[in-house]
Amino acid sequence: MSEYKFFKQVNHAFDAAAKYTRFKKGLLDQIKICNNVYHITFPLERDDGTIEVIHGWRVEHSHHKLPTKGGIRFSMTVNEDETMALAALMTYKCAVVDVPFGGAKGGIKIDRTNYSAGEIERITRRYAYELIKKGFLGPGSDVPAPDYGTGAPEMGWILDTYRQLKSDINAEACVTGKPIPQGGVRGRTEATGRGVFFGVREACRKPEDMNKLGLQPGLEDKTFIIQGLGNVGYHTAKYMSEGGARLVGVAEIEGSVYDPNGIDLEKLVEYREETGSILGFGATKELASNTAVLEAECDILIPAALENQINDDNASQIKAKILAEAANGPTTASAHQTLKEKGVLIIPDNYLNAGGVTVSYFEWLKNLSHVRFGRMEKRFEEGSYRKILNVIESGLDRTFTEEEMKELARGADEYDLVDSGLEETMINSYDQLNELRKKHDIDLRTAAFLNAIEKVGVMYEQMGIFP
Repeated sequence: MSEYKFFKQVNHAFDAAAKYTRFKKGLLDQIKICNNVYHITFPLERDDGTIEVIHGWRVEHSHHKLPTKGGIRFSMTVNEDETMALAALMTYKCAVVDVPFGGAKGGIKIDRTNYSAGEIERITRRYAYELIKKGFLGPGSDVPAPDYGTGAPEMGWILDTYRQLKSDINAEACVTGKPIPQGGVRGRTEATGRGVFFGVREACRKPEDMNKLGLQPGLEDKTFIIQGLGNVGYHTAKYMSEGGARLVGVAEIEGSVYDPNGIDLEKLVEYREETGSILGFGATKELASNTAVLEAECDILIPAALENQINDDNASQIKAKILAEAANGPTTASAHQTLKEKGVLIIPDNYLNAGGVTVSYFEWLKNLSHVRFGRMEKRFEEGSYRKILNVIESGLDRTFTEEEMKELARGADEYDLVDSGLEETMINSYDQLNELRKKHDIDLRTAAFLNAIEKVGVMYEQMGIFP
């Protein structure tokens, strides 16, 4: 089996879509290439006094819009190829959902479980320092976010490091996914999983597609399997379950379990916190490996872990009718073709997991405006709603209680506005892709790349670089 090259896989999908565009080869080559690739090495003094060399990367794929945007992951899989591929996907993802950023990505090659909290903080701050020193971090240049193995604490350390080195009134906008007290936005933690839910729900609303798959429109009673119970996987499963779908299988690093009658997500999470494993939970059946459940019976398969999970080894065995890519690059190009030939509806990663960057965009706007969403309009809306309800009361035989009045007249707060904006983005973007799919008789992944290429290509033309 040949060595897996993630960036090559991304460009394979790019080339499949590029033939439907009017752009010449030179412009297409410029869109594909990574503009900046920065390999960072620095020493870490461990708690025991020993010295270890840390390797990290930051890639800015496209400067057609600024700032560039992309997460930072801490993982032993981090390398230059992976970071380039993820940066490219970020460019296309932002374009698909009309978020005005170029794509970027970063990562540090560590297994964070082998480091103390203090060591993780020192690694994060030194990495941020190196980015700042080379101009790879700033509200108008490059804005990181959390990814696999990182979260709000790391983003807070990056912001603090930036503030120590830069006198910038917009410093909070140098990174997103921060803790709320440091300028974070409500709804960011669950944003990617919430976006996956909105995207899957929208796909399942299309009667024509569901009829082809032998399914009823809507999420209700559809079975789904989730791979990965991290932030994205957990929130995806949570909202899918609340939306009426039934969780029947779960894969984690320690193994995979399956129960066609359904799995209670919250009880499973509690069980794993107590035992350290999902194996042995309730009436679930333990399967042969941590990937075996991907081949089990379900309507919707949701890989929410890492890339290269559905490949030549298992694609032909996939039984799901819908593949919803919550992770980045979970399906290889050849596996995509196999599933396509089987009639599987593939909802691609460079659309489906764009919820994170969409809400990061909202956080960035909040930081630049220095105003919390809803602060100025919430009370005015509540006053207006109360006046309307008072008019309605005059035509009724009863009056609303104060509790009823509070609930009915409640103005939108920050979370409401962020969630509404995310839902609007995912619905409109899916409709764009669906129209392109029908127009060119192509699959959704090709439509997503085509949509992105057209938007980025027009920007390059308007910049006057390519006549």
